[in-house]
Amino acid sequence: MEQRRFGRFDRLMDDPQGGDDDPLSGVANLLDVGLVFIVGLMLSLFAAYHLDDLFDQQSKMTIVKEVDGEMQVIVKDGQKIEAVKVSRQEAEGKGMRLGVAYRLEDGSMVYLPDEGE
Repeated sequence: MEQRRFGRFDRLMDDPQGGDDDPLSGVANLLDVGLVFIVGLMLSLFAAYHLDDLFDQQSKMTIVKEVDGEMQVIVKDGQKIEAVKVSRQEAEGKGMRLGVAYRLEDGSMVYLPDEGE
């Protein structure tokens, strides 16, 4: 009687543990796990900082950040994104007092507008 062999199953029959002799064969699995971890980390950071509005085409948002002592204002209005650098020289000028801001003991801020004008 003739014994038939079927490709990959032959190797499993010959080597019951099905192991590969290549010690680097597990590295591909580690790279896949690392990629899934990185994508999961990015998604959780977007959710934690509520940055999912960056991907919404109708959303409007403003982000203020400080870069090397200068303030940078990033405004997203729909699909248009605009970044403006504001220095102390640009912020100086004539104006009028609008009110007073107080920091309370618990760290919260309270703004009281001036009465009258």
